[in-house]
Amino acid sequence: MRSSAPAPTSEVDAPRPGVVTTARALASALLLSAGAACQGGGVEASASETAATSETTTTAATGTTAGTDSDANTGTDTNTDTDTGTGTDTDGDGVGGPITVDWEPEALALVLARGGVPLLRFPTDGFQLGVVAALGDSTYDPFDTAPESWEVVVGAEPLTQPEAAVAVRLLFSGGARADLVVTEEATGRFAAELTPTAGDGAIAYLRLRPEVSASEGFYGLGEHFDRPEHRGAVRALQLEADFSIESQNNEAHVPVPLLVGTRGWGLFVESPYASTFDVAAAADDRVEATIGAGAAATDGLRFHLLGADHPLDITRLYYDITGDPVLPAPWALGPWVWRDENDDQAQVEADLQAMRDLDLPTSAIWIDRPYASGVNSFDFEPARFADPKAMIGLAHDLGFRVALWHTPYVDPDDPATADLADGAEALGYFPPTTSLLTSKWGPPLDLTNPEAYTWWQELLGKGYASLGVEGYKLDYAEDVTVGILGARTPWEFADGSTERTMHKLYSRLYHRVYAETLPPEGSFLLCRAATFGGQRYASVIWPGDLEASMRRHREQADGYVSVGGLPAALSAGLSLGPSGFPFFASDTGGYRHSPPNRETFTRWFEHTALTPVMQIGTSTNDVAWEPTPDNGFDAEMLGWYREYTRLHIRLFPYLWTHAERLAIDGRPLMRALGLAYPELGVHPPDIYLLGDDLLVAPVISAGATSREVTFPPGSWVDWFSGQVFAGEQTAVVDAPLDKLPLYLRAGGVVPLLRPTIDTLSPVADPATIDSYAADPGLLYPVTTPGPAGAFELFDGAFIEQEATAEVINLALAPGDTFEQGAVFTVIAAGDPPLAVHDNGDALAEVADLAALGDADAGWLHLPERGGSLYIKVGPGGHAIAVDR
Repeated sequence: MRSSAPAPTSEVDAPRPGVVTTARALASALLLSAGAACQGGGVEASASETAATSETTTTAATGTTAGTDSDANTGTDTNTDTDTGTGTDTDGDGVGGPITVDWEPEALALVLARGGVPLLRFPTDGFQLGVVAALGDSTYDPFDTAPESWEVVVGAEPLTQPEAAVAVRLLFSGGARADLVVTEEATGRFAAELTPTAGDGAIAYLRLRPEVSASEGFYGLGEHFDRPEHRGAVRALQLEADFSIESQNNEAHVPVPLLVGTRGWGLFVESPYASTFDVAAAADDRVEATIGAGAAATDGLRFHLLGADHPLDITRLYYDITGDPVLPAPWALGPWVWRDENDDQAQVEADLQAMRDLDLPTSAIWIDRPYASGVNSFDFEPARFADPKAMIGLAHDLGFRVALWHTPYVDPDDPATADLADGAEALGYFPPTTSLLTSKWGPPLDLTNPEAYTWWQELLGKGYASLGVEGYKLDYAEDVTVGILGARTPWEFADGSTERTMHKLYSRLYHRVYAETLPPEGSFLLCRAATFGGQRYASVIWPGDLEASMRRHREQADGYVSVGGLPAALSAGLSLGPSGFPFFASDTGGYRHSPPNRETFTRWFEHTALTPVMQIGTSTNDVAWEPTPDNGFDAEMLGWYREYTRLHIRLFPYLWTHAERLAIDGRPLMRALGLAYPELGVHPPDIYLLGDDLLVAPVISAGATSREVTFPPGSWVDWFSGQVFAGEQTAVVDAPLDKLPLYLRAGGVVPLLRPTIDTLSPVADPATIDSYAADPGLLYPVTTPGPAGAFELFDGAFIEQEATAEVINLALAPGDTFEQGAVFTVIAAGDPPLAVHDNGDALAEVADLAALGDADAGWLHLPERGGSLYIKVGPGGHAIAVDR
């Protein structure tokens, strides 16, 4: 809700890659004029303040690539030269140059290189064929089955393919052959086809086994709960039974066969068959990608070799193959709140009003099961939800968007859905052959059947779209598995596909059938399971049922082995980003073994406030404003919750700008420290950058009130205290329960919304509920003195900062959305300035923050946070000079 005295706060970022805009040119000119007016000298930066910024030239060429599911994938080939954006311009090995793929005929080796230095090298045992005596009914899942022998390369013959970078026929030790054709599709991106012909025996497995650096780190491979860096791990890229853990599966809900090496390479295996990645586990200088294709092995294997100057740029090349990630609606970046079970419509409406009355920033809710007469009866149960249209209308009036929990089932045993199920069965809308079901509501709909697909969309439109529902939480739909312990779980679908591919590909159809019903101006899908290419439909991933605790993945608990709580959520988000899913949202507070205690809930919302999407709820319906004896919540914690949810919503300009940058640079919004700064040679699982200039180190150990933080190059300023830390060191920092270790790069810029913002969604009464959609308002950029830094917003607004010992220069050029002016916050600014000028005219000093809020322009210095300087300016372009 609106408060009487808007109080500026502070935050950070760095230059946006892209074409130089009019606003950018104006801001740069203003910055130069400010420096000249105050006769500012050169930058006097210490050795620890060496983070550089640079512009990026982008050239785009359109192209079309074919998807592997039943729909076509038309994408854009983007050839982008980017700087690294995180304070380094290489992967740390000092080697740049063109990315090439070459064949070494004498060594019989395929080599991906940068500047002539190998990144991946496939020697004679780098390509292997797994042979069995005869093809049978095995799963061919390499996680628990194996061939009778592996054939390796013993010779090669050239093939005539003038357009190919490499074209050879590989001769294998057992008499088999395989044609290897590698084509350069764009700078840094090569597509390869390995097509075998059997010799003695039948080929059932294919393996890629390149040499890698014995010291580099490895990221990607989808969602993992133990750690985001994979060296020494063997990853199964499909759900596998695992009876040693409470969930009884390996939690591989979002497997993505894309491995990223920190020396700046990527290996993407474009196959939906069962596979495993041995990531330098068997040998510290090898990775092994093993695919159990069975009878489809002789159809060939398509894989991609990717190379870039920095490993963060590999994901953009992956998007060029599989399609750009769909962005959630802008309002989806505001906090979301849900209860696991709502009593009725009155409780939902009371929650909506409570969040506004208690001034708890929130942009959306979803309603979880049960709300309908039956699971997927496409209605609201009349006895509990008498007027759902009015309820959704109230939500909209109060600035909330609305989503619903959903699944692809129709329960034949529930009277509320029996007629729907019988009709679907009669029309052949379920798979012709089903196997072990993991849901309790019957088999999933056969979405390969066009008639069933259309029928489902019509039900969604009539039942919910017409009421104003703007999104869905899509649960379950993981029934289709490749097998259990080597035994098949046979499925057959209308299009002829089986479980061998649909264990991965069903999720794409499941998400797409919903995505196509949602408003084109923006919507929200929260999805549990996905695979490569799924980022085109699944706008946000959530990790399923993590524990409401601070336990690690596979930590021994009281009588069970935990799937993990807050640490697992952090790992999942950091592993998904480089795997092509940039938007992630764990259940803030956890789900299994709820309720979370006060410490767990606090540490969890501190973390999710500094993620792209913040969604909050538990299995015991814990909401921050309802203390219970079990959860231990109180008024003090509610105050912290208010502070962090507001910080999250205020970060919208920063987060949405990085979201739109995905189309240009593809860099994950959340970046594990070891991936962002490979030159450091460390891979902590719990430190990350949010965008270019915010360093986040959540506390994920119970009882901890301090933690170690490794700082990247440059200087870093504590977000809350203004304390300055030199880079390239590890320090122990204080972290009392109410404080998230959060740091801003010296010289960076983070644009915020105003401190009173309540929602990103439209409202009926903007005078009482502060809505970004109703009025974007002033910008609140946060910066700190340091090397030259800049930020170009999604609307074209541009902000720059440059500091010397004598002057801090700031520049602002308005954009299409943010054109009303700004309140700058400069933290760690030191002593009060001698004077502040705007476009050459002296600005007046004001008495306090309330006076600054009332003034059209002015400045204020406060001693907090290492000396905080607040500067307010009105519409138009500004060149601000702060004399020190």
